[in-house]
Amino acid sequence: MRLPLKSPLTAAWLFSAAFLIIVLVAIGGTTRLTQSGLSITDWKPISGIMPPRDAQAWQAEFDNYKKIPQFSQVNPHMEMKQFKGIFWWEWTHRLVARLLVGVVYIGGFIVLLLMREIPGRLIWRCGGLLVLGAGQGLVGWLMVASGLSKRVSVAPEMLASHLFMALLLLMATIWTGFEALDGEKRGRGAPTGWRWATGILLCLVVLQCVLGALVAGNQAGLVYNDWPLMNGHILPPVDWSRGVMMAFLHDQGLVQFVHRCNAYLLLIYATIFAVILGRQCNEDKLKVVATTLSTLVWVQATLGVATLVSVVALGFALTHQIVAVCIVALATSLTWMVARADRSFRRGGF
Repeated sequence: MRLPLKSPLTAAWLFSAAFLIIVLVAIGGTTRLTQSGLSITDWKPISGIMPPRDAQAWQAEFDNYKKIPQFSQVNPHMEMKQFKGIFWWEWTHRLVARLLVGVVYIGGFIVLLLMREIPGRLIWRCGGLLVLGAGQGLVGWLMVASGLSKRVSVAPEMLASHLFMALLLLMATIWTGFEALDGEKRGRGAPTGWRWATGILLCLVVLQCVLGALVAGNQAGLVYNDWPLMNGHILPPVDWSRGVMMAFLHDQGLVQFVHRCNAYLLLIYATIFAVILGRQCNEDKLKVVATTLSTLVWVQATLGVATLVSVVALGFALTHQIVAVCIVALATSLTWMVARADRSFRRGGF
């Protein structure tokens, strides 16, 4: 029995996994915004799937939480009821992560492999997704560990790394899903300029998300809550005393300023990209995706301002994060479509 050139079933598996990643990022955002991420202070990939079952087990978990700086410096008056509230968010986040990697990725890969349903050219890629998913779990624990001894929250750079890994897994999963669905045609692709332009757009989107993670990790959204200026300044005072790299990673004002600047750049770029593509492309599907992406970037910018001026209201902040990951998914889809486009572009443009 020969392996198929394309497989709608494999594509459905991968797109379902991509949807779960978006859900996981949303849960992770809620976990962060409710300051729940440090409520579970150990990493038990297998046994940790079971929550505390009795009062003694709950007390043991609470006692472990009391040993870290976040309890003594931020929540010294927390009682068991409040602890359970933050515990369940982190436990749910880890449970969905285990479900994604263990059941969806590994289980789906094994089943489809035994069914000889995965196209031969994609077997190694799907195996790579499993490794990437496992690596994301490890980075997640290293992120949590960074906030257990000397800090009251996780290190901003670790939070950014954790999100970047999640986005990388999402992009690779979506790309492989499209390859399974229709990739055997392997069109020559759009002109080189268009492929470069779309790749730059995707990079700007991902960079904006990573910069947003640095803003969140530094709680930089809680300061300079006016717009378009920052406390009346274009660039607020920056503490350079610890070095340039530390300033770019940890100075609240600078982190927020860079996030704003890249947002403006992305907004202008995505808008111009959609306008030019609409004039130079013959394929309606590409036009719709590019226009939708540009529109979502404008929505996202509005949400960003609303999140800022509301001093990170939970509803605005969470919606801002969910829309961001949806933009990544859409930008990845557009990049694949342009890479596989065949005779869809007129001369000119990019």
